[in-house]
Amino acid sequence: MRAFVDQDTCIGCGACAATCPEVFEMNEDGKAVATADTTDENRDDVMEAIEVCPVAAIREEE
Repeated sequence: MRAFVDQDTCIGCGACAATCPEVFEMNEDGKAVATADTTDENRDDVMEAIEVCPVAAIREEE
């Protein structure tokens, strides 16, 4: 699985990158991007990042 951040919806608050820095980081436009796959080790943090996104810009894809 891999998280996907909708760039049109993302407001660049950084909550996901703060919650799960091993998967999310901010790009040069100030928006979040997922840079790694979801693993068993980081799944809980990825799910928390999805939940804390204030604009629901993150989803998981197969």
